[in-house]
Amino acid sequence: MTSTAALRSDLSAAGFTVDGLTALWGEEAANALHRGQRVPAERALARSGAGPLATLAALFVLGRPVERDAAIAALPALGLDGARELGLIRVDAGAVAPAVDLRPYAFVDGLGPAEWWIVSDLGELALGGPLPEDHVLGVGGASMTLSGLMLQRPVGSALDLGTGCGIQALHASRHAERVVATDISERALRLAALNAELNGVEGVEFRLGSMFGPVAGETFDHIVSNPPFVITPRTEGVPAYEYRDGGMVGDGLVASFIAGAGAHLNPGGVAQLLGNWEYHGTADALERVRGWVDDSTEPLDAWVIERDTEDAAQYAETWIRDGGTRPGTPQFDALLGAWLDDFEARGVREVGFGYVLLRRAEGVPTLRRFERLHGALGANQAGLGVHLGDCLAAHDVQAALDDDAFGALRLTVAGDVTEERHLWPGAESPSAILLRQGGGFGRAVAADTGLAALVGASDGELSISAIVGALAQLLEVDEDALRADLLPTVRALVTDGLLRLP
Repeated sequence: MTSTAALRSDLSAAGFTVDGLTALWGEEAANALHRGQRVPAERALARSGAGPLATLAALFVLGRPVERDAAIAALPALGLDGARELGLIRVDAGAVAPAVDLRPYAFVDGLGPAEWWIVSDLGELALGGPLPEDHVLGVGGASMTLSGLMLQRPVGSALDLGTGCGIQALHASRHAERVVATDISERALRLAALNAELNGVEGVEFRLGSMFGPVAGETFDHIVSNPPFVITPRTEGVPAYEYRDGGMVGDGLVASFIAGAGAHLNPGGVAQLLGNWEYHGTADALERVRGWVDDSTEPLDAWVIERDTEDAAQYAETWIRDGGTRPGTPQFDALLGAWLDDFEARGVREVGFGYVLLRRAEGVPTLRRFERLHGALGANQAGLGVHLGDCLAAHDVQAALDDDAFGALRLTVAGDVTEERHLWPGAESPSAILLRQGGGFGRAVAADTGLAALVGASDGELSISAIVGALAQLLEVDEDALRADLLPTVRALVTDGLLRLP
Protein backbone atom coordinates (compact mmCIF):
# COMPACT_ATOMS: atom_id res chain seq x y z
CA MET A 1 0.00 0.00 0.00
CA THR A 2 1.37 3.43 -0.95
CA SER A 3 1.61 6.21 1.60
CA THR A 4 -1.26 8.13 0.02
CA ALA A 5 -3.41 4.99 -0.08
CA ALA A 6 -2.65 4.44 3.61
CA LEU A 7 -3.61 8.04 4.39
CA ARG A 8 -6.82 7.64 2.40
CA SER A 9 -7.61 4.49 4.40
CA ASP A 10 -7.03 6.23 7.73
CA LEU A 11 -9.12 9.28 6.82
CA SER A 12 -11.98 7.09 5.63
CA ALA A 13 -11.85 4.84 8.70
CA ALA A 14 -12.03 7.87 11.01
CA GLY A 15 -15.04 9.33 9.21
CA PHE A 16 -13.04 12.45 8.35
CA THR A 17 -15.74 14.00 6.18
CA VAL A 18 -17.63 17.28 6.11
CA ASP A 19 -20.67 15.63 7.70
CA GLY A 20 -18.46 13.81 10.20
CA LEU A 21 -16.82 17.04 11.36
CA THR A 22 -20.13 18.88 11.55
CA ALA A 23 -21.56 16.08 13.70
CA LEU A 24 -18.44 16.20 15.86
CA TRP A 25 -18.56 19.87 16.78
CA GLY A 26 -21.95 21.11 15.56
CA GLU A 27 -23.27 23.63 13.05
CA GLU A 28 -22.44 26.69 15.14
CA ALA A 29 -18.79 25.71 15.52
CA ALA A 30 -18.57 24.84 11.82
CA ASN A 31 -19.92 28.28 10.92
CA ALA A 32 -17.49 29.92 13.33
CA LEU A 33 -14.59 28.16 11.60
CA HIS A 34 -15.72 29.68 8.29
CA ARG A 35 -15.43 33.07 10.02
CA GLY A 36 -11.90 32.24 11.20
CA GLN A 37 -12.86 31.45 14.82
CA ARG A 38 -11.83 28.06 16.22
CA VAL A 39 -12.70 28.47 19.94
CA PRO A 40 -16.25 27.03 19.59
CA ALA A 41 -14.84 23.96 17.79
CA GLU A 42 -12.15 23.51 20.42
CA ARG A 43 -14.74 23.67 23.20
CA ALA A 44 -16.87 21.10 21.38
CA LEU A 45 -13.86 18.78 20.99
CA ALA A 46 -13.12 19.05 24.70
CA ARG A 47 -16.66 17.84 25.43
CA SER A 48 -16.69 15.09 22.78
CA GLY A 49 -13.79 13.09 24.18
CA ALA A 50 -10.91 11.39 22.40
CA GLY A 51 -10.98 9.37 19.20
CA PRO A 52 -9.39 9.27 15.74
CA LEU A 53 -11.82 11.80 14.23
CA ALA A 54 -11.31 14.27 17.09
CA THR A 55 -7.54 13.87 16.83
CA LEU A 56 -7.46 14.44 13.06
CA ALA A 57 -9.82 17.41 13.42
CA ALA A 58 -7.65 19.05 16.09
CA LEU A 59 -4.42 18.37 14.22
CA PHE A 60 -5.25 19.18 10.62
CA VAL A 61 -8.31 21.49 10.76
CA LEU A 62 -7.70 23.45 13.96
CA GLY A 63 -3.91 23.34 13.56
CA ARG A 64 -3.29 22.23 17.15
CA PRO A 65 -0.60 19.79 18.38
CA VAL A 66 -1.88 16.45 19.66
CA GLU A 67 -0.38 13.76 21.84
CA ARG A 68 1.85 11.26 20.10
CA ASP A 69 -0.20 8.23 21.17
CA ALA A 70 -3.42 9.85 19.90
CA ALA A 71 -1.79 10.56 16.52
CA ILE A 72 -0.59 6.97 16.24
CA ALA A 73 -4.11 5.73 16.96
CA ALA A 74 -5.60 8.11 14.36
CA LEU A 75 -3.14 7.10 11.60
CA PRO A 76 -2.73 3.33 12.05
CA ALA A 77 -2.10 2.50 8.38
CA LEU A 78 0.12 5.46 7.52
CA GLY A 79 1.98 5.78 10.81
CA LEU A 80 3.89 8.76 12.04
CA ASP A 81 6.90 8.03 9.85
CA GLY A 82 4.69 7.86 6.77
CA ALA A 83 2.91 11.09 7.72
CA ARG A 84 6.25 12.81 8.23
CA GLU A 85 7.55 11.59 4.86
CA LEU A 86 4.45 13.03 3.18
CA GLY A 87 5.18 16.35 4.89
CA LEU A 88 1.98 16.27 6.94
CA ILE A 89 3.36 16.49 10.49
CA ARG A 90 6.29 17.45 12.70
CA VAL A 91 7.13 15.17 15.63
CA ASP A 92 8.64 16.72 18.73
CA ALA A 93 9.13 14.53 21.80
CA GLY A 94 5.68 13.50 22.99
CA ALA A 95 3.71 15.82 20.71
CA VAL A 96 2.76 15.79 17.04
CA ALA A 97 2.21 19.16 15.31
CA PRO A 98 0.64 19.80 11.90
CA ALA A 99 2.87 20.82 9.00
CA VAL A 100 -0.08 21.34 6.65
CA ASP A 101 -3.82 21.96 6.63
CA LEU A 102 -5.81 18.88 5.61
CA ARG A 103 -9.57 18.92 5.52
CA PRO A 104 -12.55 17.43 3.67
CA TYR A 105 -14.27 19.40 0.93
CA ALA A 106 -17.76 18.53 -0.32
CA PHE A 107 -19.53 19.88 -3.40
CA VAL A 108 -22.29 19.23 -5.93
CA ASP A 109 -21.86 19.61 -9.69
CA GLY A 110 -23.62 18.36 -12.80
CA LEU A 111 -22.46 14.80 -12.06
CA GLY A 112 -23.89 14.87 -8.55
CA PRO A 113 -22.42 15.17 -5.03
CA ALA A 114 -18.78 14.33 -4.32
CA GLU A 115 -16.18 14.84 -1.60
CA TRP A 116 -12.39 15.12 -1.54
CA TRP A 117 -9.62 15.75 0.97
CA ILE A 118 -7.52 18.82 0.26
CA VAL A 119 -3.99 19.45 1.56
CA SER A 120 -2.70 23.04 1.67
CA ASP A 121 -0.44 25.18 3.82
CA LEU A 122 -1.32 26.13 7.37
CA GLY A 123 -3.43 29.25 7.56
CA GLU A 124 -3.28 32.38 9.64
CA LEU A 125 -5.01 30.80 12.66
CA ALA A 126 -2.52 27.95 12.92
CA LEU A 127 0.49 30.15 12.21
CA GLY A 128 -0.58 32.91 14.59
CA GLY A 129 0.59 35.68 12.28
CA PRO A 130 1.04 36.83 8.66
CA LEU A 131 1.35 34.21 5.95
CA PRO A 132 4.69 33.46 4.28
CA GLU A 133 4.99 34.72 0.71
CA ASP A 134 5.17 31.17 -0.71
CA HIS A 135 1.93 30.15 1.05
CA VAL A 136 -0.18 27.58 -0.83
CA LEU A 137 -3.81 28.47 -0.33
CA GLY A 138 -6.50 25.87 0.31
CA VAL A 139 -10.11 25.95 -0.81
CA GLY A 140 -11.43 29.48 -0.22
CA GLY A 141 -14.23 31.69 -1.41
CA ALA A 142 -12.63 32.58 -4.74
CA SER A 143 -11.75 28.98 -5.62
CA MET A 144 -15.29 27.82 -4.80
CA THR A 145 -16.68 30.64 -6.93
CA LEU A 146 -14.60 29.56 -9.92
CA SER A 147 -15.34 25.86 -9.51
CA GLY A 148 -19.04 26.70 -9.35
CA LEU A 149 -18.73 28.75 -12.54
CA MET A 150 -16.90 26.02 -14.42
CA LEU A 151 -18.64 24.75 -17.56
CA GLN A 152 -19.22 21.03 -17.25
CA ARG A 153 -19.61 19.89 -20.84
CA PRO A 154 -17.37 16.90 -21.67
CA VAL A 155 -14.13 17.93 -23.39
CA GLY A 156 -10.92 16.28 -24.48
CA SER A 157 -8.46 18.64 -22.79
CA ALA A 158 -8.41 21.28 -20.07
CA LEU A 159 -5.78 23.64 -18.66
CA ASP A 160 -5.73 24.90 -15.06
CA LEU A 161 -3.42 27.91 -15.12
CA GLY A 162 -2.14 28.76 -11.62
CA THR A 163 -3.39 25.57 -10.01
CA GLY A 164 -2.29 26.26 -6.41
CA CYS A 165 -3.45 23.31 -4.30
CA GLY A 166 -4.95 21.78 -7.46
CA ILE A 167 -8.64 22.23 -6.68
CA GLN A 168 -9.62 23.53 -10.14
CA ALA A 169 -7.65 20.74 -11.85
CA LEU A 170 -9.55 18.18 -9.79
CA HIS A 171 -12.86 19.76 -10.78
CA ALA A 172 -11.82 19.93 -14.43
CA SER A 173 -10.94 16.22 -14.36
CA ARG A 174 -14.62 15.43 -13.90
CA HIS A 175 -15.43 16.60 -17.44
CA ALA A 176 -12.06 16.58 -19.26
CA GLU A 177 -10.23 13.49 -20.48
CA ARG A 178 -6.84 15.15 -19.92
CA VAL A 179 -5.86 18.06 -17.66
CA VAL A 180 -2.65 20.10 -17.55
CA ALA A 181 -2.12 22.10 -14.34
CA THR A 182 0.57 24.78 -14.07
CA ASP A 183 1.98 26.97 -11.33
CA ILE A 184 5.06 29.08 -10.61
CA SER A 185 5.46 27.36 -7.22
CA GLU A 186 7.16 23.99 -6.97
CA ARG A 187 5.59 23.50 -3.54
CA ALA A 188 2.12 24.20 -4.90
CA LEU A 189 2.64 21.59 -7.61
CA ARG A 190 3.80 19.02 -5.03
CA LEU A 191 0.72 19.61 -2.90
CA ALA A 192 -1.56 19.58 -5.96
CA ALA A 193 -0.08 16.26 -7.08
CA LEU A 194 -0.58 14.88 -3.57
CA ASN A 195 -4.22 15.96 -3.63
CA ALA A 196 -4.79 14.29 -6.98
CA GLU A 197 -3.21 11.04 -5.78
CA LEU A 198 -4.96 11.14 -2.41
CA ASN A 199 -8.36 11.42 -4.10
CA GLY A 200 -7.66 8.87 -6.84
CA VAL A 201 -7.84 11.45 -9.63
CA GLU A 202 -5.92 10.42 -12.73
CA GLY A 203 -5.15 12.15 -16.02
CA VAL A 204 -3.68 15.35 -14.54
CA GLU A 205 -0.21 16.50 -15.59
CA PHE A 206 1.57 19.12 -13.47
CA ARG A 207 4.02 21.62 -15.00
CA LEU A 208 6.16 24.39 -13.52
CA GLY A 209 6.09 27.87 -15.05
CA SER A 210 4.38 31.23 -15.37
CA MET A 211 1.27 32.12 -17.38
CA PHE A 212 1.13 30.26 -20.72
CA GLY A 213 4.86 29.49 -20.78
CA PRO A 214 4.53 25.80 -19.78
CA VAL A 215 2.00 25.17 -22.60
CA ALA A 216 3.64 27.13 -25.42
CA GLY A 217 2.27 25.98 -28.76
CA GLU A 218 -0.54 23.90 -27.18
CA THR A 219 -4.28 24.43 -27.37
CA PHE A 220 -7.10 23.23 -25.15
CA ASP A 221 -10.87 22.85 -25.18
CA HIS A 222 -11.26 24.45 -21.75
CA ILE A 223 -9.02 26.78 -19.74
CA VAL A 224 -9.79 27.69 -16.13
CA SER A 225 -7.79 30.03 -13.95
CA ASN A 226 -8.02 31.65 -10.55
CA PRO A 227 -4.92 33.68 -11.37
CA PRO A 228 -2.84 35.76 -8.96
CA PHE A 229 -4.79 38.86 -9.96
CA VAL A 230 -4.59 40.87 -6.73
CA ILE A 231 -3.35 44.40 -7.41
CA THR A 232 -0.27 44.85 -5.21
CA PRO A 233 2.09 47.83 -4.93
CA ARG A 234 5.49 47.16 -6.43
CA THR A 235 7.07 48.67 -3.31
CA GLU A 236 9.77 47.41 -0.99
CA GLY A 237 8.30 46.00 2.20
CA VAL A 238 4.99 44.93 0.64
CA PRO A 239 4.69 41.11 0.66
CA ALA A 240 4.26 39.51 -2.78
CA TYR A 241 2.26 36.36 -2.08
CA GLU A 242 2.70 33.78 -4.82
CA TYR A 243 -0.90 32.61 -4.60
CA ARG A 244 -2.38 36.05 -5.33
CA ASP A 245 0.30 38.39 -6.74
CA GLY A 246 1.27 37.95 -10.39
CA GLY A 247 4.13 40.43 -10.26
CA MET A 248 2.63 42.91 -12.75
CA VAL A 249 1.59 46.52 -12.26
CA GLY A 250 -2.10 47.11 -11.59
CA ASP A 251 -4.46 44.80 -13.45
CA GLY A 252 -1.83 43.91 -16.04
CA LEU A 253 -1.99 40.18 -15.31
CA VAL A 254 -5.69 39.93 -16.18
CA ALA A 255 -5.10 41.99 -19.33
CA SER A 256 -2.24 39.69 -20.30
CA PHE A 257 -4.32 36.57 -19.71
CA ILE A 258 -7.22 37.84 -21.81
CA ALA A 259 -4.95 38.95 -24.63
CA GLY A 260 -3.15 35.59 -24.76
CA ALA A 261 -5.87 33.06 -23.99
CA GLY A 262 -7.28 32.83 -27.51
CA ALA A 263 -4.02 31.45 -28.91
CA HIS A 264 -4.30 28.50 -26.50
CA LEU A 265 -7.93 27.64 -27.21
CA ASN A 266 -9.17 25.22 -29.81
CA PRO A 267 -11.96 26.61 -32.02
CA GLY A 268 -15.04 26.73 -29.82
CA GLY A 269 -12.87 26.32 -26.71
CA VAL A 270 -13.72 28.33 -23.60
CA ALA A 271 -11.53 30.11 -21.04
CA GLN A 272 -12.93 31.09 -17.64
CA LEU A 273 -11.23 33.16 -14.98
CA LEU A 274 -11.77 35.47 -12.05
CA GLY A 275 -10.24 38.92 -12.24
CA ASN A 276 -9.89 42.48 -11.03
CA TRP A 277 -9.99 45.64 -13.14
CA GLU A 278 -9.15 49.19 -12.18
CA TYR A 279 -11.33 52.28 -12.50
CA HIS A 280 -9.16 55.22 -13.52
CA GLY A 281 -10.70 58.65 -12.96
CA THR A 282 -14.15 58.76 -14.56
CA ALA A 283 -13.43 56.01 -17.13
CA ASP A 284 -15.54 52.84 -17.26
CA ALA A 285 -13.39 49.84 -16.30
CA LEU A 286 -15.49 47.42 -18.34
CA GLU A 287 -14.59 49.39 -21.45
CA ARG A 288 -10.94 48.74 -20.57
CA VAL A 289 -11.74 45.02 -20.35
CA ARG A 290 -13.46 45.23 -23.74
CA GLY A 291 -10.24 46.69 -25.11
CA TRP A 292 -8.27 43.74 -23.76
CA VAL A 293 -10.62 41.36 -25.57
CA ASP A 294 -10.24 43.37 -28.76
CA ASP A 295 -6.44 43.07 -28.45
CA SER A 296 -6.60 39.27 -28.71
CA THR A 297 -4.83 37.83 -31.73
CA GLU A 298 -7.72 35.39 -32.15
CA PRO A 299 -11.43 36.26 -32.57
CA LEU A 300 -13.14 35.88 -29.20
CA ASP A 301 -16.67 35.75 -27.93
CA ALA A 302 -16.70 37.39 -24.52
CA TRP A 303 -19.02 37.50 -21.53
CA VAL A 304 -17.70 39.62 -18.65
CA ILE A 305 -19.73 40.05 -15.47
CA GLU A 306 -18.71 42.49 -12.79
CA ARG A 307 -19.96 41.23 -9.43
CA ASP A 308 -18.68 43.89 -7.05
CA THR A 309 -16.49 46.95 -6.63
CA GLU A 310 -14.44 48.32 -3.75
CA ASP A 311 -13.00 51.78 -3.38
CA ALA A 312 -9.22 52.04 -3.18
CA ALA A 313 -9.05 52.00 0.62
CA GLN A 314 -11.50 49.10 0.99
CA TYR A 315 -9.62 47.05 -1.58
CA ALA A 316 -6.30 47.60 0.14
CA GLU A 317 -7.75 46.74 3.57
CA THR A 318 -9.27 43.52 2.22
CA TRP A 319 -6.02 42.15 0.87
CA ILE A 320 -3.83 43.32 3.75
CA ARG A 321 -6.11 41.40 6.12
CA ASP A 322 -6.04 38.44 3.74
CA GLY A 323 -2.27 38.21 4.26
CA GLY A 324 -2.74 37.95 8.01
CA THR A 325 -1.72 41.49 9.04
CA ARG A 326 -4.18 42.78 11.60
CA PRO A 327 -5.77 46.24 11.57
CA GLY A 328 -4.58 48.67 14.18
CA THR A 329 -0.95 47.57 14.00
CA PRO A 330 1.94 49.67 12.65
CA GLN A 331 2.50 47.02 9.98
CA PHE A 332 -1.10 47.33 8.76
CA ASP A 333 -0.91 51.12 8.60
CA ALA A 334 2.37 51.02 6.68
CA LEU A 335 0.95 48.58 4.12
CA LEU A 336 -2.25 50.60 3.74
CA GLY A 337 -0.18 53.70 3.07
CA ALA A 338 1.82 51.89 0.39
CA TRP A 339 -1.36 50.69 -1.35
CA LEU A 340 -2.96 54.12 -1.29
CA ASP A 341 0.24 55.75 -2.57
CA ASP A 342 0.24 53.32 -5.50
CA PHE A 343 -3.43 53.86 -6.35
CA GLU A 344 -3.10 57.63 -6.09
CA ALA A 345 -0.02 57.69 -8.32
CA ARG A 346 -1.86 55.74 -11.02
CA GLY A 347 -5.22 57.50 -10.67
CA VAL A 348 -7.13 54.45 -9.42
CA ARG A 349 -10.36 55.30 -7.58
CA GLU A 350 -11.87 51.83 -7.23
CA VAL A 351 -11.43 48.22 -8.29
CA GLY A 352 -13.97 45.87 -9.83
CA PHE A 353 -14.14 42.10 -9.37
CA GLY A 354 -15.91 39.62 -11.57
CA TYR A 355 -16.11 36.70 -13.94
CA VAL A 356 -14.62 36.48 -17.41
CA LEU A 357 -15.70 33.93 -20.01
CA LEU A 358 -13.94 33.87 -23.39
CA ARG A 359 -14.64 31.59 -26.31
CA ARG A 360 -12.55 31.24 -29.44
CA ALA A 361 -15.01 32.07 -32.18
CA GLU A 362 -15.38 29.85 -35.20
CA GLY A 363 -15.79 32.84 -37.50
CA VAL A 364 -17.08 36.28 -36.56
CA PRO A 365 -17.75 36.65 -32.80
CA THR A 366 -21.47 36.82 -31.98
CA LEU A 367 -21.31 37.25 -28.19
CA ARG A 368 -20.01 40.42 -26.55
CA ARG A 369 -21.56 41.06 -23.13
CA PHE A 370 -20.03 43.37 -20.53
CA GLU A 371 -22.47 43.77 -17.66
CA ARG A 372 -22.76 44.53 -13.96
CA LEU A 373 -24.65 42.07 -11.80
CA HIS A 374 -23.98 43.16 -8.23
CA GLY A 375 -25.95 41.53 -5.43
CA ALA A 376 -27.35 38.07 -4.78
CA LEU A 377 -27.43 35.29 -7.36
CA GLY A 378 -30.18 32.75 -7.91
CA ALA A 379 -30.21 29.24 -6.49
CA ASN A 380 -27.82 26.92 -8.37
CA GLN A 381 -27.46 23.61 -6.55
CA ALA A 382 -25.16 22.08 -9.17
CA GLY A 383 -23.18 25.29 -9.69
CA LEU A 384 -23.61 28.32 -11.91
CA GLY A 385 -21.57 26.59 -14.61
CA VAL A 386 -24.55 24.48 -15.65
CA HIS A 387 -26.56 27.66 -16.20
CA LEU A 388 -23.70 29.31 -18.10
CA GLY A 389 -23.46 26.32 -20.42
CA ASP A 390 -27.19 26.45 -21.09
CA CYS A 391 -26.97 30.20 -21.78
CA LEU A 392 -24.14 29.74 -24.29
CA ALA A 393 -26.05 27.00 -26.09
CA ALA A 394 -29.23 29.09 -26.21
CA HIS A 395 -27.31 32.10 -27.50
CA ASP A 396 -25.76 30.06 -30.29
CA VAL A 397 -29.14 28.76 -31.42
CA GLN A 398 -30.97 32.08 -31.45
CA ALA A 399 -28.01 34.05 -32.88
CA ALA A 400 -28.00 31.77 -35.93
CA LEU A 401 -31.69 32.47 -36.72
CA ASP A 402 -33.10 35.49 -38.52
CA ASP A 403 -36.24 37.09 -37.11
CA ASP A 404 -38.60 35.00 -39.23
CA ALA A 405 -36.98 31.71 -38.18
CA PHE A 406 -36.76 32.84 -34.57
CA GLY A 407 -40.40 33.92 -34.62
CA ALA A 408 -41.42 30.41 -35.67
CA LEU A 409 -40.08 28.91 -32.43
CA ARG A 410 -42.45 27.70 -29.74
CA LEU A 411 -40.94 28.72 -26.43
CA THR A 412 -41.78 27.74 -22.86
CA VAL A 413 -41.30 29.70 -19.65
CA ALA A 414 -38.54 28.32 -17.42
CA GLY A 415 -39.87 26.72 -14.25
CA ASP A 416 -38.01 29.13 -11.96
CA VAL A 417 -39.54 32.31 -13.43
CA THR A 418 -42.15 34.26 -11.48
CA GLU A 419 -43.97 37.48 -12.28
CA GLU A 420 -44.32 40.41 -9.90
CA ARG A 421 -46.86 43.20 -10.42
CA HIS A 422 -46.74 46.43 -8.45
CA LEU A 423 -49.84 48.63 -8.27
CA TRP A 424 -50.64 51.89 -6.56
CA PRO A 425 -53.54 51.46 -4.12
CA GLY A 426 -56.80 51.52 -6.05
CA ALA A 427 -55.10 51.35 -9.47
CA GLU A 428 -56.33 48.89 -12.09
CA SER A 429 -53.12 48.72 -14.11
CA PRO A 430 -49.69 47.83 -12.67
CA SER A 431 -47.11 50.57 -12.35
CA ALA A 432 -44.33 48.01 -12.74
CA ILE A 433 -44.05 44.39 -13.89
CA LEU A 434 -40.98 42.30 -13.12
CA LEU A 435 -40.04 38.87 -14.45
CA ARG A 436 -37.86 37.32 -11.74
CA GLN A 437 -35.50 34.39 -12.25
CA GLY A 438 -35.14 32.00 -9.31
CA GLY A 439 -31.97 30.27 -10.52
CA GLY A 440 -29.06 31.35 -12.68
CA PHE A 441 -28.03 34.92 -12.02
CA GLY A 442 -31.36 35.71 -10.34
CA ARG A 443 -32.18 38.34 -12.95
CA ALA A 444 -35.11 40.72 -12.55
CA VAL A 445 -36.33 41.93 -15.95
CA ALA A 446 -38.64 44.91 -16.25
CA ALA A 447 -41.53 44.11 -18.58
CA ASP A 448 -44.34 46.07 -20.15
CA THR A 449 -47.79 44.63 -20.72
CA GLY A 450 -46.90 43.20 -24.13
CA LEU A 451 -43.76 41.38 -22.99
CA ALA A 452 -45.42 40.04 -19.85
CA ALA A 453 -48.32 38.73 -21.93
CA LEU A 454 -45.97 37.09 -24.44
CA VAL A 455 -44.02 35.36 -21.67
CA GLY A 456 -47.22 34.27 -19.97
CA ALA A 457 -48.51 32.75 -23.22
CA SER A 458 -45.25 30.88 -23.92
CA ASP A 459 -46.33 27.34 -23.02
CA GLY A 460 -44.92 25.58 -26.09
CA GLU A 461 -48.21 25.55 -27.97
CA LEU A 462 -47.97 28.75 -30.02
CA SER A 463 -45.04 30.25 -31.90
CA ILE A 464 -43.60 33.62 -30.97
CA SER A 465 -45.05 35.15 -34.13
CA ALA A 466 -48.51 33.74 -33.43
CA ILE A 467 -48.47 35.18 -29.91
CA VAL A 468 -47.31 38.58 -31.20
CA GLY A 469 -50.11 38.58 -33.78
CA ALA A 470 -52.73 37.83 -31.16
CA LEU A 471 -51.32 40.50 -28.84
CA ALA A 472 -51.31 43.11 -31.59
CA GLN A 473 -55.04 42.56 -32.13
CA LEU A 474 -55.76 42.59 -28.40
CA LEU A 475 -53.73 45.74 -27.74
CA GLU A 476 -54.83 47.36 -31.00
CA VAL A 477 -51.28 48.14 -32.14
CA ASP A 478 -49.36 47.54 -35.36
CA GLU A 479 -48.15 43.91 -35.47
CA ASP A 480 -44.86 44.65 -37.24
CA ALA A 481 -44.02 47.43 -34.78
CA LEU A 482 -44.86 45.21 -31.80
CA ARG A 483 -42.78 42.39 -33.25
CA ALA A 484 -39.80 44.70 -33.79
CA ASP A 485 -40.15 45.95 -30.22
CA LEU A 486 -40.46 42.54 -28.55
CA LEU A 487 -38.09 40.23 -30.45
CA PRO A 488 -34.77 41.67 -29.18
CA THR A 489 -35.95 41.32 -25.59
CA VAL A 490 -37.31 37.83 -26.21
CA ARG A 491 -33.93 36.82 -27.67
CA ALA A 492 -32.28 38.10 -24.49
CA LEU A 493 -34.74 36.15 -22.33
CA VAL A 494 -33.87 33.00 -24.27
CA THR A 495 -30.13 33.56 -23.85
CA ASP A 496 -30.54 34.28 -20.13
CA GLY A 497 -32.65 31.19 -19.52
CA LEU A 498 -35.99 32.78 -18.65
CA LEU A 499 -37.51 31.34 -21.82
CA ARG A 500 -36.62 27.84 -23.02
CA LEU A 501 -36.08 26.71 -26.58
CA PRO A 502 -38.08 23.75 -27.87
